[in-house]
Parts: sequence; structure tokens; C-alpha cells
Amino acid sequence: MGEKIFRNLRRYVFSVILICGFMVFTQSGCAQKENVIKIGGVGPVTGGAATYGISTRNACLMAVEEINQQGGIEAGGKKYKLDFIFEDDEGRPESAANAYRKLIDQDEVLAIVGTVMSKCSLAGGPIAQEAHIPMISSASTNPQVTLVGDYIFRACFIDPFQGRIMANFAFTSLGKKKAAVLFDNGNDYNKGLAEFFKARFEELGGQIVAYEAFTDEDKTQDFSAQLTKIKAADPDILFLPNYYSSVAMIAKQARAMGLNIPMAGGDGWDSPQLMVLGKEAVDGNFFSTHFSKDDPSPQVRKFVKAYSEKYHQNPDALAALAYDACLLLFEGLRTAKDLKGEDIRDALKNIKDFPAISGQITFDAQRNPIKGAVIIKVENGQQVFYQRINP
Repeated sequence: MGEKIFRNLRRYVFSVILICGFMVFTQSGCAQKENVIKIGGVGPVTGGAATYGISTRNACLMAVEEINQQGGIEAGGKKYKLDFIFEDDEGRPESAANAYRKLIDQDEVLAIVGTVMSKCSLAGGPIAQEAHIPMISSASTNPQVTLVGDYIFRACFIDPFQGRIMANFAFTSLGKKKAAVLFDNGNDYNKGLAEFFKARFEELGGQIVAYEAFTDEDKTQDFSAQLTKIKAADPDILFLPNYYSSVAMIAKQARAMGLNIPMAGGDGWDSPQLMVLGKEAVDGNFFSTHFSKDDPSPQVRKFVKAYSEKYHQNPDALAALAYDACLLLFEGLRTAKDLKGEDIRDALKNIKDFPAISGQITFDAQRNPIKGAVIIKVENGQQVFYQRINP
């Protein structure tokens, strides 16, 4: 009987130890969780625009690491470490929507940096807006993105500005008067940029002699039908508001059929893979973008040095924009009254003259940054800074 009592007592003591240990562990875990801010990131690291997502993820990880190495971020008089959770949207709207739902519902992030492609931001934005989760798209340039709601911001300029400056550049700087346009009509980014270029080029007195479209640049491989029509229209410049992989294919096919006119495009060209895939076919052509690694400013030089040392390659505009989106979010967290969605949103709205890598940023009424752009020329397989355009 005494032995039985002893065994029961031993079980009781052991149970108490387990329960206490669990409570200590749980309380410790909660305490640690209270000192961590979770931030989500979304971008395509697979699919036809994978380099955009990889650059985005790399830059965000670097920005978060820098903050954490400084002891974290101070918000509301308290220090927090940052936990960055990145999801691949594959460049597909349905995958972007799923990524946003996971980050918000499962990971319980306070804010999201992303995504890159406009069609994906337009899929994820309404989910963030409904949940009152601030979102800063790094590179979605379609004007509709921030019109989704007042929790949606971006770090990049928008397509009306980009389309206008490329039309001005083609007509005024290059002296071209007859333009052809070839674009993916199934993508909000491509279609919007094509429309804004066309409107401004005609407003300047230029003529759009061919306006050709295809559907789904991830799948389209043969552009000969459209290029044959374009060649017959005899343009003196070809505007390609598409992403780098299709631009490279179009350029090679155009050159092969003897269409040897200058080509121009937008920030969708901005990838090291453009030169790898397009080779000499993309040489001598121009595109607008947000950032040049050759910018002599001390802030840009510091960023380029840190990024290239960490990742063993130079940053592209997508990396600079993602880094800027993180810096803007950090500023919003620092200056927010509380770590609630509406307070972070209000703090972001009030950002003015922020010294970002891609240029000084002030948000307008639609939460778009007022900032400039750069024109890049492809020469001998390299991106070369050509011209800066102010807003």
C-alpha cells in the first residue's frame, strides 16, 4: 500500500513538473513573440519573371537583417526584432491571392511588401485591404493597384508616367516619328503601358503605324505574324512594354527577319537575363527604370556595395525598389502611434521627402510616390546609364 501511494505521488510530482515546464515555455514563447514583428513578402521566384522575385526577396532579407543586426526596430518606445516570411506567387494572380491569405490568416503578419507584377498585386491587394493589412508593392506600376484601397501603397512610379516619358524620349530625344507597339494584351502591366505610350506619342504628333498584340507571354514563343505586320508598316521604332523573357525572344525574331530599328520598353526589361537571353539582338536599345547601379550618390553606392558583397551580383531596379519598400515600411512602423493596421497606414501616408535608394519619395493622395526615372541603354551586353528624367 505504501509503495502504491509512493508511485502515485511520484506520478503527481512528475505531472506537476511537466505542467509547470510547459507553462514556463509557453510564457517564454509568448514573451518572445511579443518582441517580434512579422512582415510578409510576396514575389515570383519561379516562372517567367523569377529574377524579379529573387531580387525582391534578396533585398528584403538584406534590409531585415540590417535592422536586426542593429538590435531591431524601435516602435512605440519598444524594440522589436523582425521576422520576414516570403511567399512565391509564381507570377500568377491565383497564387498571389493564396500567398496573401496564408501570410495574413496563418502567419498573422502586420504588413506585406509585395508583390511585383501588377496582375498579382491586383489579386492580393483586395485581400490585404479587407484585412486592414498595409501593403507596399515594390514594383507594380499599373495605376489601378493603389486604387484598390487606402491600405495599398507602392515604392515605384506608375505606368502613365513611364509611358509618357518613353514616348517623349522616343519622339524628342531619338527623333522617331513612326512607332509600332507589340504587347501582351492579357497582362494589365503590358496593356496599360502600351496604351499610355500610344496616347502620348500621338499627342506629340507621332504616328502609331502598327499596334499589335499577343496573349500570355509566358507561353507565346512565335511572334512572326505580328512582326511581319509591323515590318510592313515601316516604323522607325518598336515599343515593347513586356517582360524581359518575351522581349529577348521578340528582339531575336525581329532581327532575324531584318527589322533593324531601335526598340524601347519599360521597367519589365530590367533583368540581367535580358542580355543573357537576347544577346546582341537587344544591344543598342533603351528602357525606362527606377534605378541605376551607376548612380554616384553615396546612398546608392553603399547599397550596391552591400548587395553585391552579400549576393555576388549587382542589384537591379527590382532589388532597389524592394529595399526601398522595406525602408518605407520600417519608417511607418517607427512613426506609427501603435502597431495596428490603421496606425501603420496613417504613418505611411504622412511620409514626405524620404531618402530612398531609387530617389526621394513623397506619397501623393493615391499613395503613389512622386519620384523620377532613369533611361538605360543596352551596350555590349551591359546596362549603361543614359539619362535621368525628373517628375
